[in-house]
Amino acid sequence: MALESLLNAVMYAVLGVILLVASFVIWDKMTPYDLWKQIIEEKNVALAIVAGAMALGIAIIVAAAVH
Repeated sequence: MALESLLNAVMYAVLGVILLVASFVIWDKMTPYDLWKQIIEEKNVALAIVAGAMALGIAIIVAAAVH
């Protein structure tokens, strides 16, 4: 029984990470600029904060759906 619970938790964690990455990639494709170039090369702090907030929002949604 404990092994089954552990397997379910790992499966949902992997699924959550995949959904988070997929949503971030979709969001990156929808914007008219390259997010990583803006954040890393041009040091766009405001965009980094928005990207972090989006990642947290998607993570909260995925966690609520899994719970």
